[in-house]
Order: sequence, then C-alpha cells, then structure tokens
Amino acid sequence: MNKIRDKVGLHITAIASVVALGLWIGPTIAGDFFRSRNPHQIGEHTEAAFTAIFAEGNYPEGQRQLELAKEQEPNEPLVYTLLAAFAYLNEDREGVKDYAKKTLETADKLSDEDPLRAKIYTSIGHLLASTETLKKQGSLAVISKLELVFDNIDEAEKISPQDPELSLIKGYMDLFLALNLPFSDPGAAIERLDNYAKPRYLAERGIALGYRDLKQHSKALEYVNRAIKSTPSNPELYYLKAQIQVRLGKQKKNSKFLLEANSNFDIALQKSTQLPKTIVGDIAYEKCENQAKLDNTQPNCRNLKASIKQQPGLWGPAKLPAIN
Repeated sequence: MNKIRDKVGLHITAIASVVALGLWIGPTIAGDFFRSRNPHQIGEHTEAAFTAIFAEGNYPEGQRQLELAKEQEPNEPLVYTLLAAFAYLNEDREGVKDYAKKTLETADKLSDEDPLRAKIYTSIGHLLASTETLKKQGSLAVISKLELVFDNIDEAEKISPQDPELSLIKGYMDLFLALNLPFSDPGAAIERLDNYAKPRYLAERGIALGYRDLKQHSKALEYVNRAIKSTPSNPELYYLKAQIQVRLGKQKKNSKFLLEANSNFDIALQKSTQLPKTIVGDIAYEKCENQAKLDNTQPNCRNLKASIKQQPGLWGPAKLPAIN
C-alpha cells in the first residue's frame, strides 16, 4: 500500500508541475506560453513563476512569483495547481487539500469564459484532491476521483483534441500510466507529446523521460539534448541527462558515459540552492553511487542523501555534507 501511495503522490506532483510547465521561447503572444495561435489569457506573475521554475530551474523565485500571482491573479487555477505541488514537496497535506479546492473553484469560474481550460483544471483539481482520499480511505476509494479526472480530460479533448496545453498534460498522464500498467503501449503518449504538445522544451523533456524508462537510452539522450538546447540554464535537465548516461554506461559497459554523467551531476548540483532539497538529495545520492562504481568503492551514499533532506528549509544547501 505504501508503494502505491508513494507512486500516486509522486505522479500528482509531476502532473501538477506539467500543468504549470512554462518556457519563455522568445517573441510569442504574451500571456500564453502554450499557444502561438488563439491564445488564452494567463497572468504576468503566473508566467514569470513558470519561467523561473521550469525554464531556469529556480524554485525559490518561482515560489515568490506564485505568491504575487495569488494576490494579483487570483482567478488563475494554474497558480493553485503549482502551489499544491510546492505544498506536496513540503509535506504539507493541508496545503495540498486547500490548493486542490482552490484549483477546482477557480476552474469552475472559467467555465463560461474558457471551457477548455476549465475542463483541464477541473481534472487536475480532482487529481490533487485524490491524494487526501488515498491517504484517508485507500486506493479503492480513490477510483471515483480518478474517474472525474479522466472524464474532464475527455471533455476537454472533445473541445480541442490537438490543443497544445491539453496535449502536454494528457501526454504526460498517458505516458505515466503506460509505463506503470502492464500491457500498455506508451507509443501514443509519446506521439501526442511529439506532435501536438507545447512548449517544445516540455514535450521533449517528457519524451526523454519516457524513453529513459523504456530503456531506449539513445533516444532519451537525443530528446534531453534538444530540451537543454532550448533551456540550457535548467539544472534538472542536466540531472536527467546524467541519469540517462549512467544507464547507457551500464547498458554498453562503457565508463565514458559514467564519467560524462558525473560532469552533468556536477552541473546540476552547482545550483543546489535553487532546487528543493529532496531533489538535491536525489542528485547527490545518484552521483555518489555513480562515482562509487567508477572507483570500485562503497561510500555511504544513503547517509549523504538523508543528511541533505534533513537540512532546514525547503531548498538545497549551498555546500553538500561530507560523505561518511
């Protein structure tokens, strides 16, 4: 049960992030970073938060912009979706519950003005709310919530089946399910991300994640490199690239990939103070394990990870603890 709970929790955080994923890609129509045609209105601070978090990998700045957006753009459901993701990272169950409710409320207010985005965020609101149901009532009780998630996504698809924002969210959701359910084919989800989802950087990141988990590491490397080309300052992309290179090194029995992975782990860790400490702990742990394989040693990498996650505050430390 704990494994199921953890997977759903991580999935919800991922989907909350996907909904909010934003990328500044030059002179497009202001206020909608998903669509270059027929734009929908999205607020200035909401856009700035997305850019900070997902183009630059700067979570503290993203959180600051979200607080401004909450005050100045209170009718944007995407704001509460991302705030719920931050609450989840901070293990704030009440925060997730409250922001799930706000996501649903603000999505409902969009129904007349923007029915497509209203359906998208109603779906996400129910997904966020399902975490509380899962914790209190278990996996069987959450099924009715998940039916609401997919019913609203289906309604959004009837309105605009190739919409870039919908395609990004549905592509990530379908990819996660395909990778975690037996006899499922992730090909359709990857195709949706590749053909219709925008911004491209976010679609390419999702495709790289999919190919990584499918053990198609050369394709995964190709797509993460495309994402890095678009947003080279995001440390999480270098972390993803390092993960892929570690897998390539093991697959091909070639230490060259492991050495290259270490360089990319280091690039990611250079910006440790702008990432959540949970992510920094994971990066440091995986780098430690990779270095141990290269050196044929057995350092206590788990203790390193734990000591980072025990640091005060939400963000990673400026200086990593020593390995015991």
